[in-house]
Amino acid sequence: MSDDTFRLRVESEIASLDANAWDACASVPASHPDSTSFYNPFVSHAFLSALEESGSACAATGWLPQHLVLEGEEGEILGVCPAYLKSHSQGEYVFDHGWAEALERAGGRYYPKLQVSVPFTPATGPRLLVGSGPQAETIRAALAGGLVALAKLRKVSSVHATFLTEADAGALEAERFLPRTDQQFHWRNQDYADFETFLGALASRKRKQIRRERREALENGVTIHWLTGADLTEEVWDAFYGFYIETGTRKWGRPYLTRAFYSLIGERMSEHILLVMAKRAGRWIAGAINFIGSDTLYGRHWGAVEHHPFLHFEVCYHQAIDFAIAHGLSTVEAGAQGEHKLARGYMPVITRSAHYIADPQFRSAVAHYLERERRYVADAGAELSELGPFRQQVADEQADEP
Repeated sequence: MSDDTFRLRVESEIASLDANAWDACASVPASHPDSTSFYNPFVSHAFLSALEESGSACAATGWLPQHLVLEGEEGEILGVCPAYLKSHSQGEYVFDHGWAEALERAGGRYYPKLQVSVPFTPATGPRLLVGSGPQAETIRAALAGGLVALAKLRKVSSVHATFLTEADAGALEAERFLPRTDQQFHWRNQDYADFETFLGALASRKRKQIRRERREALENGVTIHWLTGADLTEEVWDAFYGFYIETGTRKWGRPYLTRAFYSLIGERMSEHILLVMAKRAGRWIAGAINFIGSDTLYGRHWGAVEHHPFLHFEVCYHQAIDFAIAHGLSTVEAGAQGEHKLARGYMPVITRSAHYIADPQFRSAVAHYLERERRYVADAGAELSELGPFRQQVADEQADEP
């Protein structure tokens, strides 16, 4: 697809694209933490290429890369979009299995579909990667239109863009993508000096509950360690992968990520990774992986080979808050779902996705469903906000934030 000023093409592997050009579109800085540029670790070339090269997100696992690339007159890359041709709906965290069943019962074909996302990663971030130059909106609109063109070229039933920024959602809706909302729980830093200051913003009963959780999690000789950079040795990754496999097998049946993935991200982006690891009797027993953005700590998954009361809450939620306060981060995103996060200071936040449905009748049915779903998500978020752990004045101030 092309016109007089640009050309759109599709790449079947991110390794064929220059890392610096990709990262310039994603606004990834050359040197973190000194740079003031925006940095979202999940749309970096390092992260996405690790997924592909490790065999985690590839044709064999049902994630065939179809990355959209917009080039200027001289062949320079102006914008990119991570996209995948999918033969299933696993690893997405925005659920459309019911849509697939409905279309197939009606005699249609739902798969393959086009997925615009970061595989296995329910974290909001840019998907139409255009940098911050003067042509950003034009390039963003061109990528959005390019996704519709690619859907027609590949003859897919639909395009699904998930965990979107507002800017990307708006550009896609202009191309007749249907808006969808969901809910996560995020922690916001109100310039807390330390964890105790944060606890001071909570209702008395919630303060006592969290102090008890933190105390009991460390009984039986458990210690907590923050590992990043050079601390992330292959021995540490072996231990963490064991946690991931043990927990992932119980929760999902087949864990998505390979062992090689962890070695690759440890090699390419170790300064952007925080492992919160628990040790007892001289061995690692549990851990959670987090990724460090410009202003956000992104909690992803956790695992354990020993189970102790409240250790999950300590490793995944309380330690993440500790780290964010210590490093001046404004937000902790603790992954998908989980109303249990509310009692620990993580408040409901709306997430966005957008969906292009090719068949007119099916599109109409999905549009009606999404309209009802958006009302439900809004009502549920308002109700949960009222149940938050903060003293009322603090809760009101947080509710006013975008």
